[in-house]
Amino acid sequence: MGSQELTGNPGHHAEAVAAQESVWSGGGSPYAIGSKKLGMWLFIVSDAITFSALLMAYSYVRVASADWPTPFHFYPSIIKATVMTFFLLSSSVTMVMAVRAAKLGERSSAARWIGATMFCGLAFIALHALEWRELIHEGVRLFQNPWGSPLFGASFFTLTGLHMTHVAVGVIYLGTIATLFRTGRLDSEDVEISGLYWHFVDLVWMFIFPLVYLLSVKMG
Repeated sequence: MGSQELTGNPGHHAEAVAAQESVWSGGGSPYAIGSKKLGMWLFIVSDAITFSALLMAYSYVRVASADWPTPFHFYPSIIKATVMTFFLLSSSVTMVMAVRAAKLGERSSAARWIGATMFCGLAFIALHALEWRELIHEGVRLFQNPWGSPLFGASFFTLTGLHMTHVAVGVIYLGTIATLFRTGRLDSEDVEISGLYWHFVDLVWMFIFPLVYLLSVKMG
């Protein structure tokens, strides 16, 4: 009886083997998440560790320096940084709309929303580059500045420069996704994955903005 139970129903055995192979041979995912999305999440986790280390290093250097500069006037520096923040927050909204349109199968609409997201990212980069130019004109260098601790320039340019690089890479990434999705060579999951990257970049800025700008306002 026992051997008949084990071998008497080859159909069920074949289905079990096929289900197992589909899990481990490129079919379903054992983690209930697509490989591309899992890869993006792993990248985000590793990148979050990098930014966390830089933010902690910046905080330590700032607290340890008795003459840490406060070079940002409320106008125009903080106003400009606030406008930059507005563009990034707006880009998160347009990215959400792009993902929604992609899941509804509205390819042209999704591409337009991604284009709006790219526009906000480019506006952020332009304002950031203008701010860098003004600080450099005022004498800020990697290891010197007119106001205080020479480490200000190195920490500021490293932290904001790395973030601005992520925004620039994100704009190129989104442009590629929009083009390929509109022509039908990608599906809605690819748009969603690009949204994960963009939301992460926006989230990082929400830590940089208060720590680097709001806490360095020149009083008086």
